Amino acid sequence: MVQQFIHYFLHFGFPVFIAFFFFKKNWIKVAITLLATMLVDIDHLLASPIFDPNRCSFGFHLFHSYYAIGVYVILLFFKRPYNIIGLGLLLHMLTDFIDCLFMYNTCSSCLENAPAQRLLEAINKLLF
Repeated sequence: MVQQFIHYFLHFGFPVFIAFFFFKKNWIKVAITLLATMLVDIDHLLASPIFDPNRCSFGFHLFHSYYAIGVYVILLFFKRPYNIIGLGLLLHMLTDFIDCLFMYNTCSSCLENAPAQRLLEAINKLLF
């Protein structure tokens, strides 16, 4: 329950918060742009099964890969709207990674074959 609340707040509430407090002049447009980056989850349609509650999407799906994340970082250095899109995509990746940490802490064996397993182990050791 807590994991789901945090996950959906970070996907939908936090982008609006960031837009409102850091982009006051155009906060509605920025919020819509940040929320539109949720479309990155279209890559879930390429997976089989499409939804797996025990799958860590971070590093697994095409648009959640480390290479894609590198592109999202590069977008931060471009002018609007590309930097806003990059920010939204990186916030999305961070949210999914936090979700993976929750999963790892409840069932680390569930993520034995996850591409992000080593990273999850390292971060988990640092935090807990």
